[in-house]
Amino acid sequence: MLSTELEAALLRELRAAYDWENDARFGKRLKPAVLALGDAAARHGAWIRATRRLELSRTLVLERPWPQVIGVLQHEMAHQFVDEVLHQHGETAHGETFRHVCDERGIDGKAAGAPVAAIGAEVDRVLERIRKLLALAGSANQHEAEIAMRRAHELMLRHNIEHAAQRTYEVRHLGDPQKRGNRVEADIASLLAAYFFVKVIRIPVYLPREGKRGGVYEIAGTHANVEMASHVYAFLTATAARLWDEHRRDHRGRDRLSYQCGVVRGFAEKLQAERTELVGTGLVWRGDGQLDAFYRARNPRIATRSRSVRLDGAHAAGREAGRTVVLHKPVAHGPSPNGGGTRLLRG
Repeated sequence: MLSTELEAALLRELRAAYDWENDARFGKRLKPAVLALGDAAARHGAWIRATRRLELSRTLVLERPWPQVIGVLQHEMAHQFVDEVLHQHGETAHGETFRHVCDERGIDGKAAGAPVAAIGAEVDRVLERIRKLLALAGSANQHEAEIAMRRAHELMLRHNIEHAAQRTYEVRHLGDPQKRGNRVEADIASLLAAYFFVKVIRIPVYLPREGKRGGVYEIAGTHANVEMASHVYAFLTATAARLWDEHRRDHRGRDRLSYQCGVVRGFAEKLQAERTELVGTGLVWRGDGQLDAFYRARNPRIATRSRSVRLDGAHAAGREAGRTVVLHKPVAHGPSPNGGGTRLLRG
């Protein structure tokens, strides 16, 4: 349970989220509803027409990641829109009109908070092949490791080019909302968007038990690509930290973030070189318009920011180290800090 002060702060945060969603997704056409927390365990949320009450489960709000809370809020707002704006009362609750409203606005019609695609046998086969290649990429033989990593990269590129139609997408959230983001994580997120076939955005989250705000990265893409991007995020975060520890012991380095950003930049340059080589084989990635549309629908208002990078000695040393990094085999892990329970590729 929350204290009176924390519950009041939570309801203010939900009201702010409701107002933003009303503006961005519904054109301010919704008359503000009464927001409340409910104790019913059997449902995530409900739109109650008689009292104009939009209710969210207390368990959902306190136990699930904030993006899922917002997903359920959007879902119930869609019910309100169908009821009070379109005045459609002749269909089932999740009928054609409701589905159309959700699809137009990038809302999860299942009320799970994060769309999840079914995993097909073909995707499983691709992931298994990539798993085997990444196992070889962990070889102590640098030449063998480089070849295996390049083949894994080629397989990912070929799979995305050959299966560009009729895709389904899911989202996942990376990072610890309890911690302040830094430029190393931002550089890794940019690398994922550039080379691993996902869209990435930093989204705000609220921590009800602490009464404070944070942020996480949301990645969107096919199941296979989200799996791989999640692994790369964890792998590079850990690798940059490990290489910094080794560098600091040998060189008494002091600029940790600059060095780690250099590691990420060096790894990105290595991926770019591989991508350029693959162009010669006819494998050219031209983007995914369907994913772009999915991403834009989920994020109707996107703000971009630019930042400068200090190219000092620490950054240069990190870049040199990053050029030698080989992406290793994904490993299983437990629940993420933001509450998700999804595992990475299993070895």
